[in-house]
Amino acid sequence: MLRRATEEGYAIGAFNVTSFVQMLAVVEAATAKRAPVIIQTSVTPTLFFGPSTIAAACRAFADDAPVPVCLHLDHCTDVELCKRCVDAGYTNIMIDGSQLDFDCNIAVTREIVEYCHSAGDVSVEGELGTVSGVEDQVAVVEDEAALCPVDKAVEFVERSGVDVFAPAIGTAHGVYTTPDPKIDFRRLEEIVQLLARREPRTPVVIHGGTGLGADIVRRLVGLGGSKFNVSTDLKHVLIDTTADYLAQHRESYNPGKLDSAVKEAHVARIGEWIELLGSTGRA
Repeated sequence: MLRRATEEGYAIGAFNVTSFVQMLAVVEAATAKRAPVIIQTSVTPTLFFGPSTIAAACRAFADDAPVPVCLHLDHCTDVELCKRCVDAGYTNIMIDGSQLDFDCNIAVTREIVEYCHSAGDVSVEGELGTVSGVEDQVAVVEDEAALCPVDKAVEFVERSGVDVFAPAIGTAHGVYTTPDPKIDFRRLEEIVQLLARREPRTPVVIHGGTGLGADIVRRLVGLGGSKFNVSTDLKHVLIDTTADYLAQHRESYNPGKLDSAVKEAHVARIGEWIELLGSTGRA
């Protein structure tokens, strides 16, 4: 899925969900746009529902969908939880060793790569450098965020064996505090060019998509980002839609109508992302 996106110059949306209503919305939006899609869970909802429950639900939605649907564990620092998710049926795992030193990051990432590959067709995403902001249980203040060293990117990919690579290039988790975030486009371009010399080409991930302007998103995709993570935006859709619905229907006690309103709002927003990333009609 991601290798095709890399070769053909578009990105696949990877959408973080915290509920099964959101999960259904991701699948419905992808189906409407005829697009491949990735459903992601961070550590907190993964532990709340349990990996097996999430994997079973995603599998049920995916089996009924006419488009490819993958299930990804996002930003997990816990090796054992990564393995539990593999055993439960997740198709992609991100082991986040980005706050470790270079060699330790490689070692812990390599451990998960070996486990995932021995389990079958389970791919692994690794990160080099640190993305500022907060993503679930991983928090990095802006002053401590470190960009991915270009000269270490290929070494990290080769020694760790990752299938997908997430370089820190200046994007941030959460909401940007400035309309002009300091994204190092040149760094991304150089990393993508270096990885393009290897076969097979390693897909590159862009973290911190929420709040970026459409032109910036298109530029990141054009430079080679083929997996584009969206998390905070959907949290806002969930909370804002719920608040608006309750304000207008305070005397109504019909959870099904609330779920429908939340789902439709997500389908619309996710559809916009799919169009922006260029994956419409790519299923």
